[in-house]
Amino acid sequence: MRALPWVLALGLAACSVGPDYTPPKSPEVAGWNDSSARTGATVTPQTNPDPHWWNGFGDPVLTDLMQKAIAGNLDLQQAVYRVVEARQGEVSARAAGLPTIGGTGSYMREQLGLRGLLLSQGAYGQLNSLADQSSPLNTIGSGLGSPGLGSKASNAIGGALNQLDQPVNLYQYGLNASWELDLFGRVRRSEEQAGARTQAQIEATNDALVMLEGQVAQAYVQLRGAQALAASQQENVRTAQAAFDLTYKRQRQGLATDLDVEQARTQLADTEYQLPGYEKQSQQAINRLSVLTGQPPGALDAMLGASAPLPTIPPLIGIGVPSALARRRPDVRQAEAQLHAATANVGVAVASFYPDISLTGNFGVRALDASYLTNWAGSFYSFGPSISLPIFQGGRLTAGLRLARAQQAEAALAYRGAVLNALREVEDALVAYRTDRAGRDKLAQAVRSGETTLYLARDSYTHGLADFIQVLDAERTLIGSRQQLVQADVLLIGDVVSLYDAVGGGWQEEAGAVQATGIDPAPPIMPAALDSVAAAPPR
Repeated sequence: MRALPWVLALGLAACSVGPDYTPPKSPEVAGWNDSSARTGATVTPQTNPDPHWWNGFGDPVLTDLMQKAIAGNLDLQQAVYRVVEARQGEVSARAAGLPTIGGTGSYMREQLGLRGLLLSQGAYGQLNSLADQSSPLNTIGSGLGSPGLGSKASNAIGGALNQLDQPVNLYQYGLNASWELDLFGRVRRSEEQAGARTQAQIEATNDALVMLEGQVAQAYVQLRGAQALAASQQENVRTAQAAFDLTYKRQRQGLATDLDVEQARTQLADTEYQLPGYEKQSQQAINRLSVLTGQPPGALDAMLGASAPLPTIPPLIGIGVPSALARRRPDVRQAEAQLHAATANVGVAVASFYPDISLTGNFGVRALDASYLTNWAGSFYSFGPSISLPIFQGGRLTAGLRLARAQQAEAALAYRGAVLNALREVEDALVAYRTDRAGRDKLAQAVRSGETTLYLARDSYTHGLADFIQVLDAERTLIGSRQQLVQADVLLIGDVVSLYDAVGGGWQEEAGAVQATGIDPAPPIMPAALDSVAAAPPR
């Protein structure tokens, strides 16, 4: 029977009120809806995305830029520090379930006001009469054969009364300790919630890493696209220059009119006008890549200033199956961790309705003289349990519980929305890649036809069988088709990058390479440095 309370306490200690978290089920999708994923010609669900998908473009410069961005991007570094902050919150939540020990020391000079207290009760006058040498008590005492006793007692009482108005020095030092027993799991639920928030921040960092890789790839493609457009426009300028030279020569020979020459001159000027715009696009893309890699604008000019061809599209793009998408996408994993944190918060809210039981204790030494602080006769202590039971809180606890449950329901809907959005983004990327690829193939045919048309128009014009306006029309059509083809190539490569982003590739092996730097973990050299013993790294 004596052991029964302890058995009950241990049983309650293993109890955590509130709902236990269970991972949600993702929507069941048999396969991708877009036909490009079903044919398996270029895109296949039979292969998972490559964690280093940028290597598939076969461009070492792009690979180098990815490494620089992962190591130096400032936004990514901020996300990493937010993980560090979340981990410290987890340590603080776990520390709430551990005993706390503190040391105290004080010195006070006090005026106790004892004379006033004795006067208010009439005791001061009675004590003062005892000290009077002419009181009957002293006279009787002298008659009993102890003449010195009354005098000594009178002097002692008189000295004590004189001390009532004197201030005193009070020295004190000691230790205090407290420990919340957490019988109903409030601390454990708080620790669970902090751990889930840490995981959510980790996934947010992974998502930032995925977005960074996509931004670097898109900016690099835009750079090479602008350089390719500039090269194509320079070819168009040469074509327009050749047409102008031919027209001018024929005009000198009397075979062409001044109108033909001016039309050819106008076509040449219009073609040359577009060249500075592509230079602007190229430099802006380089500046963006510099910032994405954590460097000032101009730092990558030497590396990226020279023109280079567009990256080649991988021959096979693995996207995996829809059922695995929720485990690959960091944003979906973040939404799941936030749902876990919201569920644990419900347990914290439920535990607030139950009593808080703590063990507290104090031990110390106090004295009126500093030299007596080593004398254990002045020691004091107190120890015992305390209980705090909420009875009436004006609806605060109920409102907190309802709020926690509403946040849990909201987080569950947010998770479902994240999964559906992930599926939509993959489907959108698939249809964009399929349709843009088909459009690009048509443009390639248009360029080949335009080149043939321009050749025939020039030949007919040279032999006097066609008007020069036909040459200009054929030239304008070819110039436009060439530019559209380069733009289509840029768009198609961008579709591939978007597809890799949508399927959640690029963080699985790279996240561990991103580390926070510049934080001194050592506490100051003080007694509180023992606090680091309890602050073990979180799981």
